Amino acid sequence: MTPAFNTAAYSRHLHRIAWLAVALALVVIIFGAFVRLSDAGLSCPDWPTCYGRAAWPSAAQEVESHAATAIRPLETHKAWREQVHRHIAATLGVLVLVLALLAARKRRLGIAQILASAGLVAVAIGLYMQAWYTAAAALALIAEAILLLAAWRWSNLDLSRVAALTLAVIIVQALLGMWTVTWLLKPVVVTAHLLGGMLTFSLLLWMAWRATGVPIRLVQAPELRRWVAVGIALLAIQIALGGWTSANYAALSCGAGGWTGDTAHWLDFPKCVGQWWPAHDFREGFVLWRGIGVDYEGGILDGEARIAIQLAHRMMAAVVLVYLLALAYRLLRTPGLRAWAVMLALTALLQVGLGIANVKLALPLLVAMLHVAGAVMLLFLLVSLLARLRSPER
Repeated sequence: MTPAFNTAAYSRHLHRIAWLAVALALVVIIFGAFVRLSDAGLSCPDWPTCYGRAAWPSAAQEVESHAATAIRPLETHKAWREQVHRHIAATLGVLVLVLALLAARKRRLGIAQILASAGLVAVAIGLYMQAWYTAAAALALIAEAILLLAAWRWSNLDLSRVAALTLAVIIVQALLGMWTVTWLLKPVVVTAHLLGGMLTFSLLLWMAWRATGVPIRLVQAPELRRWVAVGIALLAIQIALGGWTSANYAALSCGAGGWTGDTAHWLDFPKCVGQWWPAHDFREGFVLWRGIGVDYEGGILDGEARIAIQLAHRMMAAVVLVYLLALAYRLLRTPGLRAWAVMLALTALLQVGLGIANVKLALPLLVAMLHVAGAVMLLFLLVSLLARLRSPER
């Protein structure tokens, strides 16, 4: 039997840092949704600076001579949002680096490998800012290879494997953040960036629970873990569809609830533009790659393609809801897991309600952000169960 992780043997502070990273990852995801939904995703057209500044300019005259102004005029009320999001994400990266160093410090050359990969990324960022793009990409790839090789060789007895993988994901997230800006909100990059944020959150959460050492031991644990794993897979697909819907500005493609004169029109849900199965174009709606150089802000797809995306998101939502309610019923019948069952069922129902409210209320910012938070909460519940459910000790 594999011995349990012993926090004291490696660092008594590792689990505390892990939980802090989980909280910060949540902030990054929610604040990123705020940036995206408030149309501030391109408010700093250069990366990692904002019009050449580590912070952000407070007035247009401060950056009149900067090359980025030729790409997009400065909007001070939006620029701070994008750059603050970058700073929070960078802070999270530092925390993940600390976690990786703590987890790998007992490994042979563990600290050296983690520091080498971090150093290569730091140099790569400097080269990128000097327009040495090929050299920067090569160094980033070498850093990723070091981390992935270390994760393959190490085990999770001391959490070194998951810590190295999380640091590797953070590096990819930085690249996706850069491409989100430089490739002008390309939907496949925006969606991948969202999935990367959710993956980072999940890895950190799994690490935090394991480092804390509070397993839920049940005879039915192996079966329940399979149920939970399927739930996570279905939820990941739905999150990807949600990201794709947002990135292609398809959230209101079926029409938005409201008033026309004295008559209320509700053609948006459960119907779509007044029909149960309107004209749609799935082929066009799910083209992943359309080349580089197109500005995707506001979306470029026609109505039928956007309707197809919205329909796919709605249908998958029904599948996920049914499965999560079935999982909640299974948990409800398991002694010791009834509270988890209630939280899972209520969160799933609330999430569907927020999705409907987004359409009915024409995508208000607060409701849209709560919808993102609901997805994170569902992920929190499922990943927590996956990390904590264990068979009884022999």
